[in-house]
Amino acid sequence: MAHALPDHEPANVVSSARKARRFFWPGGLSSRLLILTALFVILAQLLILAPILASFEERWLSDRVRLAELASTAVDGAPGRKVSRALAKQLLEGAGVVSIAVQSDGVRRLLLAAPRMARPPYLVDLRDRNPIAWLSAPFQTLFGGKDQMVRVVAVPRFRDGEFVEIVAPDQPLRDELWTYMARLFAVTVFISAVAGGLVYVSLNAFLVRPMQKITRAMERFRADPDDPDARIGLSGRRDEIGRAQAELDRMQIDLRLALSSKARLAALGEAVAKINHDLRNMLTSAQMASERLAQLGDPRVSQALPRLERALDRAVTLATEVLAYGKTQEAVPIPVALSLRAALEAAAEDAGLGPHGVSLQAPIPARAQIMADPDQLHRILVNLLRNAREAIEAANPGQASGQVTVDLSQDDLTSLIRLSDTGPGVPDKVRANLFQPFAGSGRSGGTGLGLAIARELAQAHGGELSLVEGAGPGASFELRLPGGASPIAAVRSQKPRAMPSRRGSAPPS
Repeated sequence: MAHALPDHEPANVVSSARKARRFFWPGGLSSRLLILTALFVILAQLLILAPILASFEERWLSDRVRLAELASTAVDGAPGRKVSRALAKQLLEGAGVVSIAVQSDGVRRLLLAAPRMARPPYLVDLRDRNPIAWLSAPFQTLFGGKDQMVRVVAVPRFRDGEFVEIVAPDQPLRDELWTYMARLFAVTVFISAVAGGLVYVSLNAFLVRPMQKITRAMERFRADPDDPDARIGLSGRRDEIGRAQAELDRMQIDLRLALSSKARLAALGEAVAKINHDLRNMLTSAQMASERLAQLGDPRVSQALPRLERALDRAVTLATEVLAYGKTQEAVPIPVALSLRAALEAAAEDAGLGPHGVSLQAPIPARAQIMADPDQLHRILVNLLRNAREAIEAANPGQASGQVTVDLSQDDLTSLIRLSDTGPGVPDKVRANLFQPFAGSGRSGGTGLGLAIARELAQAHGGELSLVEGAGPGASFELRLPGGASPIAAVRSQKPRAMPSRRGSAPPS
């Protein structure tokens, strides 16, 4: 009873087929190189096989012609130019031919001949041979059949005449051709093995092993990026292998830094998640205390309460938003026309600037307005002013005196705010990663989040925050915001832009 075959082959059949293919074609690069080298050498020998065999056959036939030509000289020295049958047989057997003829002055003369042949011989003319006939002659001898005769015509060397002609059995030539091919094949196999071995050893040393090291380093790095053995060792080579090693090393360093930053962000989020609840409870208690203070009716308390309430509101908002740092989107900015001078004074107060110590110098008219989200602009300015104050205080411990100067320039489309301080400036080693979280801090204990957050908030407005190179002894930053000298027109044309989703908000640092 016939059984239907399954639509899909079993897994073990597929696996066996793959193993069979792998047996005939190994997966290792070294083994493939060895096999390919041997095959290429054999192919090269096959390509030159026909010329080698043709030269061997031509040499063999030429030798028979010269032996027969020398044997024919005995006929010229005999009385009446005739020899006995026994001597003729001996001469023909010594030359390995069955007949010898010479043509001179247009007359062909048979000098020595055996009995008549059953089959006519095939012709090989050594005087003028075209390449195709020369290359195909050995294969005609090898595969033309047994008990054949070959008729050879050549230019005489030891006697006068137009040509000398011999007829000889091709069986001895066929046997010697097969023997020569066997020796040639053995030599070819030996050369293939030696050449393949040399190529295998050299390529394995200069190419395969370095690639294996790179592969193992990549596999170890993928399994455990913190494994010290996963780092590739640089060999100092200037070829493609050396470039691959250098690029892999740089890639591993960059990935380790990225993974470290992500780990620190995860740790930051975990820590904030733990303290966020308690912090909000404490801020709520502070808000309730401020409400009770407002009921006292003291004028001095009433004057200070608005500042306290604003600070508490910002603290509650930041404590809530920092929990989602790196996970959610920043709030979409809502630009409005606001006084830059008033925003600077409020930010300087929160950043710790005052008449004693680091002061703020802002020669900006009170009526000068810019387009920005009030809360986000406040965070940008606080980050910049606080960084400047901390840099000045770190450079002059004990006598923290300095100033931060803020200038404003505007045209019809853009407002450019420049903040310059009298601190030590930004170190060269920090400039490359200045706006990268956890990598751009130039002071001990800093996280590098402040400038990163400030720049992202500026970009959310459609502007930019950048470091001004060579602006002076201290650090100088430019905050470029859309909306120029006509804030009312800018309000109508400004479209809020979403903050990039790769980071969230965090407190100034």
